[in-house]
Amino acid sequence: MIDVTAIFDIGKTNKKFFLFDEDYKEVYKEYTHFDEIEDEDGFPTENLEALQTWLKTVFENILEASEYNVKAINFSTYGASFVHLDENGEVLTPLYNYTKPIDKSIIEVFLEKYGPKEDFLKTTGCFDLSLLNSGLQLYWLKYNKPEVFKKIKYSLHLPQYLSYIFTGIPLSEYTSVGCHTALWDYTKKDYHKWVYKEELHKILPTLVSTETSVNMNYNGKRIKIGVGIHDSSSALLPYVRSIKRKFVLVSTGTWSISLNPFTDNPIIENMKDKDSINYMRINGKPVKATRLFLGNEYKIQVNKLHKYFGVSEDYHRHVKFDYDTYVEINKNFKHRFKWESLKDIDMPSETNIPYTKFEDAYHQLMTELVLLQIRSIKDVIGNDSIKRLYIDGGFSDNDLYVKLLTYYFRNMKLRTTDSSLGSALGAAICISDSKLNSKFLKKNYSLKKHVPFIIS
Repeated sequence: MIDVTAIFDIGKTNKKFFLFDEDYKEVYKEYTHFDEIEDEDGFPTENLEALQTWLKTVFENILEASEYNVKAINFSTYGASFVHLDENGEVLTPLYNYTKPIDKSIIEVFLEKYGPKEDFLKTTGCFDLSLLNSGLQLYWLKYNKPEVFKKIKYSLHLPQYLSYIFTGIPLSEYTSVGCHTALWDYTKKDYHKWVYKEELHKILPTLVSTETSVNMNYNGKRIKIGVGIHDSSSALLPYVRSIKRKFVLVSTGTWSISLNPFTDNPIIENMKDKDSINYMRINGKPVKATRLFLGNEYKIQVNKLHKYFGVSEDYHRHVKFDYDTYVEINKNFKHRFKWESLKDIDMPSETNIPYTKFEDAYHQLMTELVLLQIRSIKDVIGNDSIKRLYIDGGFSDNDLYVKLLTYYFRNMKLRTTDSSLGSALGAAICISDSKLNSKFLKKNYSLKKHVPFIIS
């Protein structure tokens, strides 16, 4: 039998289950998907009952499998989501979707009590106030659904609820509490004063390190059960554990999130920057982050270029960086793309494509997007002395994106990594006692070094 760690990695769309051996190699995986249901207002939400049934069924099947010996289990999920339990441990409400709109008057009253807004957002590391801040969900419930709120014994973030399903022990941990919840005061390293004034701390379980685990018998088997971890913090963990020097990680996809886990100044200074946010490491240390809707805008603009030049939908995947094209574009550089999901003071009022070849227009597009990415990375570095940059996710294999970033950050050491396991692997590492060495990323993440090109 192989000794394994079991991980449930729960995204909004895909629900995944992995088994990792002692070298963190994937030895088993299983995926599923549930159709959303509706809450009492008709808004789409997670099918919590179906999720719970699937979790238990999958895990109990694995426990019975003759080829695996499960030593530990942990949970990585999306954030900004609470499960509310009554005194009998029963779920009281739907898992309210963090995109669900709430009445602006509730936020206005909240800010009258606990504002001004700029100071509040600074100290809590948030960029707005909505249900994307799970603390606001508690406030909304207290005043919008008081009869329900009175029945709440514990409110658990989703990763901790999944752990609770297996342990029956309600807990809170740093990465979930520290993820744009509006609950945490980064200047005091404690819950914000509003949490105590509203007496919300009474329904928030004991706060523990994310590395905490519960040793218990589950179906007659001795297993170490983790408390769960927020997926963004989980994806960062393998880097923090294996790299000895300071770095910034740029995790790319629909959103490009730049993470600085070594900042001396986690508090947002410029409140005009709505794309700055704070996360928390597993030990409670702050992570400064900036976000850019990079992948979303890329998809919109590339689709337009495909139609404009009459090429196939995957044509862009085969375009490689061309030195001469880049030099030509930069002779009299002009911004030519009007963004649809990004704001930029340099963009024109209309998109203007003066090129006859897709490749030229694509180089122009990537140059402009990378200039936005550079700004986002510089903002997250601030005045910190950081010389290493790691790129993972969807853009790590985009030749133009990588070569342009390597050129513009030629005073830094830039590396790309490739791991579709991301947050799942982080959750496994979090619950493990083993140390990671400097070769971990090379061995498990296809680490690649990149050298900047030189303009003659």
